[in-house]
Amino acid sequence: MPDARRLRRLAEELEESGLPRRGGGPQRALLLEEIDHALRPAVHERHVPSTGTIVDPRADPSSWARRTQLDITRGAVVRHTLDASRRFVDGLSSWLLRRPDGPGDEWVLFDRPAGSERDLVVLADVFDATIVQRHPTGVVRVVGSFGVLRFEGLAWHHEPPVAAWVETVTAGTFTGDRDVMEAMLRMAVHDLGSLGIGALLLYRPVGDAAIPFEERLPTPPALRIRTASHLAPVRHALAQVDGAAVFDVDGVLRHLGVLLVPSPDAETAVETIGGTRHTFGLRYSHDDPTTTVIAVSEDGPVSVMRHGQVLSRPQPVSS
Repeated sequence: MPDARRLRRLAEELEESGLPRRGGGPQRALLLEEIDHALRPAVHERHVPSTGTIVDPRADPSSWARRTQLDITRGAVVRHTLDASRRFVDGLSSWLLRRPDGPGDEWVLFDRPAGSERDLVVLADVFDATIVQRHPTGVVRVVGSFGVLRFEGLAWHHEPPVAAWVETVTAGTFTGDRDVMEAMLRMAVHDLGSLGIGALLLYRPVGDAAIPFEERLPTPPALRIRTASHLAPVRHALAQVDGAAVFDVDGVLRHLGVLLVPSPDAETAVETIGGTRHTFGLRYSHDDPTTTVIAVSEDGPVSVMRHGQVLSRPQPVSS
């Protein structure tokens, strides 16, 4: 068992970083134990194993496969200690499910890896659980209704839930499909920002106006932002090109690596902000007011722009 004083310090650190203070008792103790294990895994011959735990799921198990689009196999953990059980858990395709009360621990196996940050957000929502993962890259994540807490070796970073931001982004002058916008924000935050992939994403629901950009690459495949299997190739391509990716009203990728060309009016009216990517994105949003621009920095932060303005992200509320 982890040292009690160490767990208290961990709890304080997590609460300062964004983990809600509410709750306690066995569930809280179990969660802290799993986070502590993810931060301090057993090392064998210099190999640091990945791991993953689904903590205290509350949703009906009959809905898990349908809502995650995974084939899920479950098996009770019997005749194994906790340490022995962990040897079979990689936090990608195989997971340990733990509850503070009721039936014992279980193994949960998926038919494909589901270990990206975006996958963890889906799993936490579908299982109504808190997910704790140590990724093979060494990144530790804690994911739940509070958002994502990400530890990359020095400190915890809190990524609030995207849902509240979607309400802000789709209010007022927004043009397009709310679900597509939400899918684009989730990809920007959890597929690009979390991996340090800088990008400019343009959601362009009105496509019959003059196009204020220059195409430099061939027309890409018609990949859809709302189709889970299409996200990996989109992410892979964005990591290899400069310029912007343009999506239509249905969230279909139509252009890749385009050069944004601001008008003289935009250059005068919109001042520079941050780096070149953000400045060009902001000026483009001035010239094409029905388009929503998402700029992802290489160091993770995501900005949303429209009408030559940056749309502020709601601040997390302490609990």
